[in-house]
Amino acid sequence: MAVRALRGATQVDADDRELILEATTELVAEVMTRNGLTTDDVISVVFTATPDLTAEFPALAARKLGFHEVPLLCAAEIDVPHALPRVIRLMAHIETDRPRSEMQHVYLRGAQALRLDIAQ
Repeated sequence: MAVRALRGATQVDADDRELILEATTELVAEVMTRNGLTTDDVISVVFTATPDLTAEFPALAARKLGFHEVPLLCAAEIDVPHALPRVIRLMAHIETDRPRSEMQHVYLRGAQALRLDIAQ
């Protein structure tokens, strides 16, 4: 089994608790579905949010999806002046037999602009 990292991001319309939880739930679910994962495959997940998002921890959405035994961490992105606003990112570390080339990174909503090369 290899350890792989999956990336993803989404954007919300406002610093609102429900919007953050909804968008993060959608992002985590898409990462899991597109990569055929269960929580047993996930080693850990690091979430970041741009400094303009403070209404809720994105990790709470993962806990509500059943990530009870998976270590989760939230952090703030650095405040780059020209950065896309209201963005939640994740990096999930997983165990898999699949090669790196088969990993499906997920960029949703306005965050697709961050990685036009790999956004689906």
